[in-house]
Amino acid sequence: MTKYITYSDKETKLLAQKLAGKINKGVIALFGELGAGKTTFIQGFAKGLQIKEKIISPTFVLIRQHQIPNSDKILYHIDLYRLDSGDDLKAIGLLEVLSDPQNKVLIEWAEKAEKYLPKNAIKISIEKVSENKRNITIS
Repeated sequence: MTKYITYSDKETKLLAQKLAGKINKGVIALFGELGAGKTTFIQGFAKGLQIKEKIISPTFVLIRQHQIPNSDKILYHIDLYRLDSGDDLKAIGLLEVLSDPQNKVLIEWAEKAEKYLPKNAIKISIEKVSENKRNITIS
């Protein structure tokens, strides 16, 4: 387990940007309350992958795909906030996305899909302590 403290959105993005260079593939499950900084983290992660397009939360479309430059890989940004059941998760194609080990998958509100996550998923908890301070725990 590794713990970090960030004191601004910029620091959160920089941390995620650095982590993107170290994580080559797999599933990153993000946990945290509304407004904790999950999307901010993903924005930094995408920048670390050299993705230039604007990263916004897929709250209403549920899944956004971003081509990772100079590769054949896709970054999947998934937001499960509005979903409730396993049937919903299956209907959006989550299981297919998770089954391809070449995909980079970042999931907001991952607690809604915990039983479907691969055993080697990286779990990141973001706790907003104050307006700018965040505790980020990676396990």
